[in-house]
Amino acid sequence: MNTLILRLALPAPVFGLFDYLPPPGVDPALLRPGQRLMVPFGPSERCGLLVKLTGETGVPASRLKAARQLLDEQPLLDETHLDFLAWAAAYYHHPPGEVLMSALPVRLRKGKSPLKPRPSHAFLRQVPEDEARALKKRAPRQAEVLAWMQGQGGCIRLEDFRRRFPSGRSALNALCAKGWAALGLGESAPARAQTPPHDLEPEQQAAVTAVTAGLDEYGAFLLDGVTGSGKTEVYFHIAEQVLARGCSVLLLVPEISLTPQLVRRVAARLAVTVAVMHSGLSAGEREQAWQLARTGRAQLVLGTRSAVFTPMPRLGLVLVDEEHDASYKQQEGFRYSARDLALVRARRAACPVVLGSATPSLESLKNAMDGRYRWLRLTRRAGGAKAPAMQVLDVRNQRLAGGMSPPALQALEQTLGRGEQAMVFLNRRGYAPVLSCYGCGWLSDCPRCDARQTLHRGQGKLICHHCGSERLLPKICPSCGSVELHPLGQGTEQLEEGLSRRFPDYPLVRIDRDAASRKGSLDRLLARVKQGGAGLLVGTQMLAKGHHFPNLTLVVVVDVDSGLFSADFRSAERMAQLIIQVAGRAGRAELPGQVLLQTRFPQHPLLRSLVEQDYNAFARQALKEREMAALPPYSSQALIRASARRPDTAEDFLQQAAELAGQLAQGRVLVWGPVPAPMQKRAGRHRAQLLLQAGRRPELQHLLGALVPALSSLPDAGRVRFSVDVDPVDLY
Repeated sequence: MNTLILRLALPAPVFGLFDYLPPPGVDPALLRPGQRLMVPFGPSERCGLLVKLTGETGVPASRLKAARQLLDEQPLLDETHLDFLAWAAAYYHHPPGEVLMSALPVRLRKGKSPLKPRPSHAFLRQVPEDEARALKKRAPRQAEVLAWMQGQGGCIRLEDFRRRFPSGRSALNALCAKGWAALGLGESAPARAQTPPHDLEPEQQAAVTAVTAGLDEYGAFLLDGVTGSGKTEVYFHIAEQVLARGCSVLLLVPEISLTPQLVRRVAARLAVTVAVMHSGLSAGEREQAWQLARTGRAQLVLGTRSAVFTPMPRLGLVLVDEEHDASYKQQEGFRYSARDLALVRARRAACPVVLGSATPSLESLKNAMDGRYRWLRLTRRAGGAKAPAMQVLDVRNQRLAGGMSPPALQALEQTLGRGEQAMVFLNRRGYAPVLSCYGCGWLSDCPRCDARQTLHRGQGKLICHHCGSERLLPKICPSCGSVELHPLGQGTEQLEEGLSRRFPDYPLVRIDRDAASRKGSLDRLLARVKQGGAGLLVGTQMLAKGHHFPNLTLVVVVDVDSGLFSADFRSAERMAQLIIQVAGRAGRAELPGQVLLQTRFPQHPLLRSLVEQDYNAFARQALKEREMAALPPYSSQALIRASARRPDTAEDFLQQAAELAGQLAQGRVLVWGPVPAPMQKRAGRHRAQLLLQAGRRPELQHLLGALVPALSSLPDAGRVRFSVDVDPVDLY
């Protein structure tokens, strides 16, 4: 009789699984893939995930060790999900143990017992208005809690409640005892009236019909809708039909900033339990949400890119909002694309996947043009709102006030005077990108990067946005001792300061990563804007997508030039997407919108095509250029990056990798480089990169399958850190 071998995934940088014997005293019939076991590993022990039971092993019997403990009675992941994770590890050529273990919550990776379910949220039920009014006199504390919950949309996290009312649990319990509130798991709206669905426009109804016609089979759909066309309403109508069949829905969003408002809309509209997954939650909150999804108690999972790995029984629909967003690509460690894995996940679950965007990626547009995706178009704004008028402002030879041209300031004054809101957009946080000495020319260079440290005047610091290094703002020049230190360029802090002086009678809200760094602060800022507590908005790309401000009629893009010229061939596409997304915030209701684009290159073809035509016209022209240059999506790429303490070490390692790749490729894959990275020094390490490109994806994958496992054996491998990035979204 063959010996039973347990094949486990362990969190180790090894391209393979590990074989162990069953733990002593455990009935082999109790062992199933997806369970965790503690196993000896070197001088210590680690938690591993059982992937396969087999009777074969390549490890000599004398070296086989027995697992020490079975941690789970039931599998945490089923075999279908394990296969999906293994496929992802193979496609992106990342150690499978690290990929499979990263699909578990942090505590479970360490071998700890799963947390017991506990209430995480409070919800409002129907509250009688007359009794609520009487409550103000009888129980003012309860009335205060009730009013706050109503202001938060009726669905709040208990953690946020404890922060707002440190001693208010008795008041909340009293509301629950009255039947006015309830505690529960996940974000949902039990016993509350649903928000009624909006009537669909013909194009929206056609999109819903197309997707729901095949809910029992895989189908990929590109929902290409102009900003304000009601893509979210299409998501809701499709999700309603999927949920009615007893299936679950996975909804991915690119940014944490989009999550709070969308959660409330989903919970109120669909009246289901929602598991929220993103990095802004504590480890315990993420685990509770993960368990809700895994057990099926949450019918809808809403999260950022890592949510694509969440186990979900009876997955019936995958939605990827803002599918073009680069945030869906993980840039450290396991470098995966959540958008691309969402397609694979849907295919394996035999369910539809909808990719939605007002500015689809060129890859998705080509797939739609080639018929691989069904192309669903929404060309009209919902409710009859008109697209904003776009105008290029030539700021050459103009005297700018804090980065603002006279026509832009005049437009702001007129808009605010009418009682409407205006947004000033600059994708650069901080006060100024550089601090300079007028005496000797000193610049605030980062000591660890080939970059400048940004001036953050509010914090009194110079901070590098690439490595995080910081120092106190100097009072005199570190080089010559002069006091003539001055900021160069503008950031959102400086815009806020200048506009507050220029328009003191109009409340201003700044929204960027610095202003919204505390938990819940972004939600509060957005609520203030929507309630009319701000006439002026200043912000970065956090404001560019997913937000609906009915009274916003003017958008000023302070600097579009930074994205027009770059070493990365995707820069024009990204700039076009950003301009359209920002412009889409204006004129979303009855009031017409206007967008002003400040530039020193008014004849740039990108700007002309966007202003005179639309995003699709730009995209078609960009695709022609990509095809002539044989760039993605007309080819497939992989980028091997290396970094080292010494300048030449990384390039020496990549030269060895290039020679090996050339031997293995046999002319079927182009090997470009090695070359220094565009930012050669970052966080104290010197960086270089090697680009592999093939006309067909299978040829590139075949090469990587032979090359990547051999990289660790190259002579200089021990002197560098290296990574493999399949389908890179930037070349930095």
